[in-house]
Amino acid sequence: MYTTAVGTAFQPIAPGRIHRWGGARLVVARFTDLQQAPFLSPAEQRVVHGLPARRQAEWRAGRLLAKRLAGEALSVPAHEVEVLPRDDGSPYVLVGGSPVADVHVSISHTARRVAAALAPEAVGVDLCETVSAAAVRRVADRVFSPGELSLIGTGRPDALAGAWALKEAAVKADRSSIFGAAPRLVEILGLRPPVLAGRRRATVWRAGGAVLALVLAHFPGPAG
Repeated sequence: MYTTAVGTAFQPIAPGRIHRWGGARLVVARFTDLQQAPFLSPAEQRVVHGLPARRQAEWRAGRLLAKRLAGEALSVPAHEVEVLPRDDGSPYVLVGGSPVADVHVSISHTARRVAAALAPEAVGVDLCETVSAAAVRRVADRVFSPGELSLIGTGRPDALAGAWALKEAAVKADRSSIFGAAPRLVEILGLRPPVLAGRRRATVWRAGGAVLALVLAHFPGPAG
């Protein structure tokens, strides 16, 4: 059953410092506040040099934050951490050239901000600028069910941005895509507080002119 529509704004999150929620570590920053360039391994350099020039700065910014989170969580220097893409594009953490088990990472960018999250279970993070609400509204019927649209409404940019960020973060945790059928399989039951169907926990913050969603998904291991 859907809960009532969101009635107040999301709580703000402070940029630049590491936050903890539900076992996850999370950091969000404005691009203009990131002066330090991350140390990139040869493998990471090959990835970033293969990207279009307009994407290279945001890729580096995301890795800077992800390496910071992983370094703190694993008690290793951030420059010893690699964050590389899998075949499906999702990031994963390596130390000393070896993947780190039970450490999951997610990264998100907008034109103004970048965020990274790290957790011992599947995690997804997403930023959506409230100025993107009109674009979300145009594709709402493809992403949200009628019940979700009734819950969210279409008149509040922050609610639309929050709902989109929740869907995007959830499909990232599932290592899927916001395009196609996957978003419809993630049901939003509440927006404030955020509630998702299935074995998922979620939270949403306001990050300046954007909305930031974090989703943790617990998937049962193989039987036997």
